[in-house]
This record gives sequence, structure tokens and C-alpha cells, in this order.
Amino acid sequence: MKINWGTGIVIAFVLFISFIMYFVINMNINKKYDHDLVAEDYYEQELDYQNAINKEENAKNLFKNLSLEQTEKGVIIHFPEALELSEISGKVFLYRPSNKQFDFEILISLSDYHLLIPDKRLLDGRWNIKIDWNHKGQDYLYKSQINY
Repeated sequence: MKINWGTGIVIAFVLFISFIMYFVINMNINKKYDHDLVAEDYYEQELDYQNAINKEENAKNLFKNLSLEQTEKGVIIHFPEALELSEISGKVFLYRPSNKQFDFEILISLSDYHLLIPDKRLLDGRWNIKIDWNHKGQDYLYKSQINY
């Protein structure tokens, strides 16, 4: 049986479409390629973006801003010692870009000007840290990245 050029073109199109459909279906079914949004409430956070900018400016205007230190015990967050310890409150959000299952948050409850994030909670790799805190009604925001 001879295949003419018209039949060859149709066979080539069918093979090409099958090849493309294989990859489209594979990308939709395979969990390895499942990528989530950075945050579930992305649009609500976008509306609150100017408020976050104002908080970051407040933090930059402090005499001394927060600082992070990596030790064998974990990550230590140093708060400014010029502030009243009992008036500091807020949350620390740790975001793992590679897997949202490891994201967690810690409430700020200080007995000293240092807050320790234990080593057992941190996996090796990149972490985005966002510290949203308050002192005497003034809101502050500190963002940083670490490779642990």
C-alpha cells in the first residue's frame, strides 16, 4: 500500500496533536507539576499593600530596626532594646517557597529582646520571613529572606 502526500500530512498532524495533548494532560494530572499561589488570599493582600508599605516605612524610621541571626539553635530575631518589652506584640510568618506544607507562624511573646525560632521547625533551604509587629499602637513590618 502506498501513502500519498496528503495522507502523510494528515498522519503528521495527528501525531503532532497527540504529542502536544500528551504533555497537556500530563501537566494537569501529575502532582509533581502542581504549583500553588504564594497565598490563598492573594487579592485581599493586594488591597492591603499600601498599608504594608506604610508599616515598612515605620520600621525603617526606627532608631534601630529588627535584625536576624542564624545560630545552631535556630534563627534569633533581635528586637530594638529602646522599646518597652511588654508593649511589643505581633506575628512572625515563615514562608517556604518550595512547599507550602512547611509554612508556619509564631505569635510574638517576649520575655527578652530576642525571639528564637527553633532549629527543629526549620528545614534546610530558603525561607521568607515576615514579621508584622506592633508597639504602642504603631505598626511595623520587617521582611527578609534566609537560607538555612
